[in-house]
Amino acid sequence: LLVDCRDAMGANLVNTLCEALSGDVQALCGGGTVGLRILSNLATSRLARVRATFTPAELATPTIDGADVVDAILAAHGLAAADPYRACTHNKGVMNAISSVAVATGQDWRAVEAGAHAYCGVGATYGPMTAWSKAADGCLEGVLEVPMAVGLVGGAAKVSPGARANLKILGVEKAADLAKVMAAAGLAQNLAALRALATDGIQKGHMALHARSRGDQGS
Repeated sequence: LLVDCRDAMGANLVNTLCEALSGDVQALCGGGTVGLRILSNLATSRLARVRATFTPAELATPTIDGADVVDAILAAHGLAAADPYRACTHNKGVMNAISSVAVATGQDWRAVEAGAHAYCGVGATYGPMTAWSKAADGCLEGVLEVPMAVGLVGGAAKVSPGARANLKILGVEKAADLAKVMAAAGLAQNLAALRALATDGIQKGHMALHARSRGDQGS
């Protein structure tokens, strides 16, 4: 059963239809018992796709040439593509951004996370949500494709003052627009994490944030 939910997340709609149509399914099958009457959060018909390009100059650090940073990022991504243990942490970082936007805009972040991780496991093995490559001109190109069942109609997105305010700030008018914003946030976060891993290491930023959370503003 495929349902075009338009600007709604659609869980209640799909579940209601599944239950309402169970008798028809039973009749089509010539009897028997209709078991589970519920949606799947693996929403492969609601994919959000984003793409971005970065020049070596944009990725360079004061001590590392941009072209070397590009190669190091590609090596880090290659490890995620080859090893599901690394892919899990790679994707957790992507979802740090996506889930944050989901929570801020009143979305079912658990459904979004479940669908995103499941989508990475469709195929031979679990892999990274993002894909990074080097263009002929040496620029770094990133792509993220992920299921994004989000909505602006009904749910917390309508009743939560905070969610409504954040949606107004984003300026989104359709669920598809919000899905793109969330995917873009995920791709941007992944670039930031891979760049950190490829240069200074992830702990420099993590420990600086930890120090701020303790109110330690020294060195």
